[in-house]
Amino acid sequence: MPTINWNDRELEYDSSRFVKGTGHFVDDIKIQGMLFMTVLRSPYARARIISLKGGISSKDLGAKIASVGEGASEGEASSVEPIFASGFVNYVGQPVAAVFAEDRYKSEDLLDSVEVDYEPLKPVVTIDEALSSPPIHKGMKSNILSEAVKGQDFSDPSSPIVLEDTLENNRISTNPIEPRGLVASFEGGVLNVWASTQAVHSVKNGLAETLGLSKDKVRVMQADTGGAFGSKGGIYPEYAIASFASMKYGKPVKWIETRREHLTSTNPGRGVRGKMKIFSEKNGKITGMKGEIMVDAGAYGSGSGGFSVPFIESMMTGAYAIEKAFVTGKALLTNKVPQGPYRGAGRPEASFFIERMLDLLADEMKMDPADVRLLNMSDKPFNSPLGMKIDAARPFFETAVRELEYRREAKLAKGVGLSFFVLVPGTYTGESARMIVKDGKIGVWLGGNSHGQGHETFIRKLINEELDVSKELVTVYRGDTSVTKDGEGAWGSRSAILIGAAIVAICKKLRTEVEKEFGSYSSESLLSRDHDEYVFDEKPFSLTSFGANLATVEIGRFGNVRVKKCNAYYDVGRALNREMVLGQIHGGMAQGIGQTLHEGLFYSEDGQLITSSISDAGVPLAEDLPNFGVKIAENRSSLPHGAKGLGEAPTIGVPTALIRAVEKASGKRLRKTPVMPEDLIE
Repeated sequence: MPTINWNDRELEYDSSRFVKGTGHFVDDIKIQGMLFMTVLRSPYARARIISLKGGISSKDLGAKIASVGEGASEGEASSVEPIFASGFVNYVGQPVAAVFAEDRYKSEDLLDSVEVDYEPLKPVVTIDEALSSPPIHKGMKSNILSEAVKGQDFSDPSSPIVLEDTLENNRISTNPIEPRGLVASFEGGVLNVWASTQAVHSVKNGLAETLGLSKDKVRVMQADTGGAFGSKGGIYPEYAIASFASMKYGKPVKWIETRREHLTSTNPGRGVRGKMKIFSEKNGKITGMKGEIMVDAGAYGSGSGGFSVPFIESMMTGAYAIEKAFVTGKALLTNKVPQGPYRGAGRPEASFFIERMLDLLADEMKMDPADVRLLNMSDKPFNSPLGMKIDAARPFFETAVRELEYRREAKLAKGVGLSFFVLVPGTYTGESARMIVKDGKIGVWLGGNSHGQGHETFIRKLINEELDVSKELVTVYRGDTSVTKDGEGAWGSRSAILIGAAIVAICKKLRTEVEKEFGSYSSESLLSRDHDEYVFDEKPFSLTSFGANLATVEIGRFGNVRVKKCNAYYDVGRALNREMVLGQIHGGMAQGIGQTLHEGLFYSEDGQLITSSISDAGVPLAEDLPNFGVKIAENRSSLPHGAKGLGEAPTIGVPTALIRAVEKASGKRLRKTPVMPEDLIE
C-alpha cells in the first residue's frame, strides 16, 4: 500500500477548484532539470522519407503503438501505427522526429535543426478512393482494415414502399478545453508518468507494451484533466516518445499539445457513411431494413476504426421492433489521422442512420414522424436481429412526446424536429475502486478517471448513504496505478453505473466487517479501525436506456440557422446528483448542436487539413446556443444504486432532432453533418 498523505490536496478530485483557477494540470507540473519536447510532423498526407537527420526518430525508437483504451483495435500487423514514421509518412501531422531543450521556445527553435527529404506520393483521402486504390501499406491486399456482418440476409419482401438513401457523419475533432499532455520521469528504474487522461491503467499498459517494460516498472498518475470526450482514453505516439526520451536522457520530459496539433494529430471521431434501405407496408410499418456502412479509419488500425464497424451495426435498428435486419460494413484505411472515439463513439452514427430513414418514411407516407415511430415500437422487450436487447420502447416514447409537448410545437412552427434513441452504455467490462479507511477518514481511488464529470460528488453521496459517513470525511483521489491494481476508464456512459456499483460493493464489504467485529454497524465503529478494500467486477451485463429530443429552428436569408429550442427527455435511472445530471446534458446538447451545424474536419484532395484552426473547425459560440429545456425520468436500474447511463445521450439525440428541424424549415432533404449554410440556400 502506498504512503498516504491525507493533507495532499493536489491529488484529490475537487471540481470546485477549477472555477477558482487552482487546478493542477499537466502543464502546471514543474520538475528540476525538465526537458521540453517538440515533435516534427509530416507536412504530407503520404510520402516516402528519402533521408532524415537530427533529433530522435525511428532509428532510435522503432516500436509500434500498443492498442489500448476504448474501442482499441489493431487489424493486420502492417496497419499498426509506428511511434515514429519509418520509411513512409501516412498522414499530415504524423510524428517523424522529436527534439528537446530546457525550455519550450528553444525546443521549438530546434525543429529547424532536423533535415528531412520527402518524395510526395498520391494520398488516399476519401472512402471511395480507399475502395478503388492500391493498399497504402505494404503487405496488405487492400485498404480494408476490417469487415463485419450483423443479422441474417433476407430476400427483399414484396413491400409496397421501398426507400433508400445514403447518409453521413463527417469527421469531427474532440476539442476539449485542455489538449493532450504528459510528463515522464524515469528514475530508479521506474517510469513515472503524469498524464491528462481518462484511464491511467490504459496509459500504463500501453507504455509498458510499447517500450518493452515490465508493468511493475511503470507508474501512471492522473493530473487534473480538462475534458477529453474520448480522446484521452488510450495512448499516442507522443506519450511513448516522451517516456523513451526520459529514459534516454535521464531527465524528466514534458510534452504539451498545441491546438493545431490537436486538430491534425489527435484521433477524431465520426467519419462514417451509411447506405440504408427500408421496406414498409402502406400503413408505415417497417418489414425489413438493410444497411451498408463505411468507416474512415484513417491511416492505421491502432484507433477505434476496426471496432466501430460491428458496434455501429449492432445498434442500427435503433429503438424499433424491426424483425428483419441485415447490415454489412467495412473500416477503410485512408491517409488521415487514425479515427478514435468521440462522445457517443458509434451510437450517434447508428441513430442518425435509422432516424433519418424514419423521417424519410414519414414524409413518404405523409404521416407525423411521431406516429411513424410509435407504429414501429413494441410495448414489450424486443431482441433486435442485430443483437441488441431493447426494453419496451413505446410507453417511454408516448410519455416523451407529451413531456416535450411535441404535438403543440409541431402546430406552432414549421421547423420542428423529434428524435428517439436507445443508449447502450459500455458495460461489457467492469470497473475497479479502492477504499482505505485510516485515521478516521476515507480515501477513494478509482479505475475510471474523472475528466470533468465531477465523480467525487456521487461517490461521496453513495458512501454517505451506505456507511453513514459525513461527506467531509471522504476524499476522492485522482487516478494512480500504484494504488489500484487495474481499471478500465471513464468512457461509454459507464462511470455512474460501474464506478457506483464498485463503491456500493466496497461499502457492503466494510459494513459486514464492522458487523462481524462489533456485532452491529455504526460509522463510529467503522472509522475507529483501519480498513483497505478493493473490487473489480468484470461480469458484463446489458443496461440500455431511452431518450428523446426536440428541436425548433429558424433559417435566415443567408442559410444561417438559429436554434430556438433544444429540449430533452431522458431516462437517467436514479439521478445521483441532479445538478451534475443537468450539467452533463447541457454540455452534450451543445456538442450535438456543434456537430450538426458547425463542427467538422475537412481535407483537400492532397490530404491537407483545411480546418486547421479552432475557428475553422467550427466550435459553436455561446450565441449559437439556446436555453436548454431538460426533463428527466428516473426509472431505477436493477443495480443497487439505481443508476443508468447518461453522458453520451445528448450527442445521440440532438443531431437527429436538429437536422430534422432544419430539414422541415428549409424544405430540403438533409443527409449529412455538419449542415452548412450553402446547403440551405437555393
